[in-house]
Amino acid sequence: MSDVVGVGIDLVDVDRFGATITRRPSMVTRLFTPREIRDAAGRPERLAARFAAKEATLKVMGCGIGAAPFSSIEVERGESGAPSLLLHGRAAELARERSITQWQLSLTHTHRTAAAVALGFTARSDSELVSSQTMNDALGQVLRELDHGN
Repeated sequence: MSDVVGVGIDLVDVDRFGATITRRPSMVTRLFTPREIRDAAGRPERLAARFAAKEATLKVMGCGIGAAPFSSIEVERGESGAPSLLLHGRAAELARERSITQWQLSLTHTHRTAAAVALGFTARSDSELVSSQTMNDALGQVLRELDHGN
């Protein structure tokens, strides 16, 4: 049976994030891996969602910004399009120190807000973990409500 080590959620204002990386383009290569930059295809909302994922991941591990380089937390897309995490260097060490062996990640964005939810587990259980679709549906509802001021 798996135990949840932590849950992290993060929201990013897409316009503000886009303005920041426009003013300081060197931030992009410090925050993101070449694959993430390529996968985002120049769309700031995609980079904002990946940035939210990195912050959510650090929250799962009980760390603040600076505990690991953002580029050591990489968001990948599987063949199905579902996001997953690949940790390198210091981020991988932090996960090992906290006995996190399994991750689930959900990303979503609107034109105004990008969001990510990350869950860290000690081990995969025999039962199915929460589906990415269920996480995406719930996160999408939150974003719709935020965008409409509810």
